[in-house]
Amino acid sequence: MTARIERVVTEGVVDIDGTEHKVENNTWIVGDDDEVIVIDAARDADKIMEQVGEREVLAVICTAGLPDHVAAAIEVASRDEAVIALHPKDKPLWRETWRETWPDIDMEDDGIFEVADVQLDVMETPGVTPGGVSLYCDKLKAVFTGKALQADGPGKIGGEYPALADQLTSIGGRLFTLPAETRVLPAHGEEVTIGDLEPHFDDWVSGSLTRSKSDDEGDGDAETPLTDGTKISGITLGPGDD
Repeated sequence: MTARIERVVTEGVVDIDGTEHKVENNTWIVGDDDEVIVIDAARDADKIMEQVGEREVLAVICTAGLPDHVAAAIEVASRDEAVIALHPKDKPLWRETWRETWPDIDMEDDGIFEVADVQLDVMETPGVTPGGVSLYCDKLKAVFTGKALQADGPGKIGGEYPALADQLTSIGGRLFTLPAETRVLPAHGEEVTIGDLEPHFDDWVSGSLTRSKSDDEGDGDAETPLTDGTKISGITLGPGDD
């Protein structure tokens, strides 16, 4: 049968350095009437499994090891003895939620998962976390970007960019090489397309993400944004860039 994409939205609170943040998470389900893969099983296993129904869960894929991406992973995987996949660089984050167990699969760049009649290709997109990944499905014209890229731009943790240079490298060198019509399906918020977001990339690189409002208003003390922020930040956009 033809694969399709379904969305489950869950709500909860995440503690970041002692401060609680209210968040909504997208859990994405990819598959047909018989089998599915669950992406980012966030906190409410019952709600996720209600959507899955009687279909077999083949795998639970975590685009990051953060608590709101893995909180329901074990419960969702347990019914059908599905495998749980995570990039090895995010294992320390996983351990903050699950101290007695490990994921079953260490994901790597260019890894492949298959479900129904489609293939999910693993793309390493670090930045928000060291082991952040995105999953691209050419047949469904969609990329599941986790926290790497959202409808309003690069994702954050607690309002901060943990490694913005790495994140912009991931976005420019990997995600923005995808076709413009590709649906961007993030871990938070609504969907958008690559074509909607790509025109903003130069502004992000030149500093628009980290400039304060007073900088934009020109208070006289702010430094002029770099024309090409890649030279100072270490951002690379592709293998051939200097």
